[in-house]
Formats: sequence, C-alpha cells, structure tokens
Amino acid sequence: MYADKVTVGEVTATSQAVEAATSVSAQFAQSSATDGLLGLAFSSINQVSPTKQKTFFDSVKSQLAAPLFAVNLKYHAAGTYDFGYIDKSKYTGDITYVNVDNSQGFWGISGTAYGVGSTTTKRSFSGILDTGTTLVYTDAAIVQAYYAKVSGAKLDSTQGGYVFPCSATLPNFSITVGGVAQVVPGKYVNYSPVDSSGKTCFGGIQTDDGIGFSIFGDVFLKSKYVIHEAVAGSTPRIGLAQSSSV
Repeated sequence: MYADKVTVGEVTATSQAVEAATSVSAQFAQSSATDGLLGLAFSSINQVSPTKQKTFFDSVKSQLAAPLFAVNLKYHAAGTYDFGYIDKSKYTGDITYVNVDNSQGFWGISGTAYGVGSTTTKRSFSGILDTGTTLVYTDAAIVQAYYAKVSGAKLDSTQGGYVFPCSATLPNFSITVGGVAQVVPGKYVNYSPVDSSGKTCFGGIQTDDGIGFSIFGDVFLKSKYVIHEAVAGSTPRIGLAQSSSV
C-alpha cells in the first residue's frame, strides 16, 4: 500500500492510497491499454486493511467546483469523465435525477419498467451503474423478452450467453428510471463477433444469474451522460440524460 500524488486530467489527489497488486491475470497483464483500476464506487467497500482508504473521488471531492463526476462513454469512440462540473454540450434533453442506494457501496438505482422496441413492460428491479462492467446483466425474464425479438437469437452454453446472427436487426432496449425511459439503441447491443467468421455475434445484454442484482455497464452507459453526485449530508444521486453522441 502506497500514498502517491495521483492526477486525472486537471484534478490531483496529493496523497492518494494506491494498492499494488501482488499477482494479476495473464489477460490483464497483456492489455496495453490498462495499467490498473481507478475505482469510482463508494469508499465503504474499499478492501484495504486494517484501515480502509478513500477512493480518488472522495479524496478530491472537496476541491472540485461541485461534488460530482460525470461519465460520457461513447459507442466505438473514446469517452470522457468530467470531475466537478456538468458539460451541457455532451447531452440532449433533460437530466433525470434519482436517489442512489449506496448501502452496498455501489451507485445503485431502481427501475419500474423495461422496453424492447416499441413495447414497454412494467417490472420492478434494482441494479447498479458500473463503468467497470462491459455488458448489461439483468433479470432473465427481461433478457429472454429482448432476444425473443431478435431473429435467430439463442442461448449458447458454449459461448456463455445469448448469441445471434451478426446480420440481425436489433431492437432498442430501455429501462424506466425516475419515470423516464432511458433508451439504448439496438446496434449497441451487438457486442462482438464470437469468432473470425463474423457470422455469429455475442449479445451485450445477458442474464444476471448468480449476481443477485442487475448491472448496467458500458453497453447501457455509452448512450448516456451520467452524473454521479455526492453532496455531503445528502443522499447521493444519479443524473441520466441522453448522450449528444447518440
């Protein structure tokens, strides 16, 4: 465990806790784009012992113009993080704010419905927003309802999830949060081909079996401008708006 000066963009934590890994997976070691994990969930789930440490966001929050960071990931392009301010050029329409359930240390939200194409179905569910998760993992019934509208889609145990012909037309997907449907364009759900033939593709929406809650990762986030706000003494909240890059 080290304390170091960590700078992200123009924001600096002068004495940020940094934990050095004693072992990493081969996949992680071979990645030329990744050196480590920043960690933007809540400090409460930090695993350092015997004394928990602050996240980068908690370390720099007091020096920011506003106690927030906003995420603007993009489809097939580099995204951005804004620490301390909201960039109005990066979203369209209104921002929908909802209170966060951070009891488990994550940016947790609740939904009241989901949509596949033009059909919306009422269903209550809870989940977290996580930039560190690539796909969307949600209730099996929701996932099944989605792929029922994709020609040729099937659950493939060999691939570990739903696959479909890469040529298939994918319907839009949405979850209703704070009374507003947050729409993900169908093409975002085509995660990648499963092999070099390019005929079969892996779905970006999969079941959350064994997880216990939904995770709305990058496949969802890439269509949004997402504000993570944590005002001292108040319930944290999430702001969702449609990204101007969609």
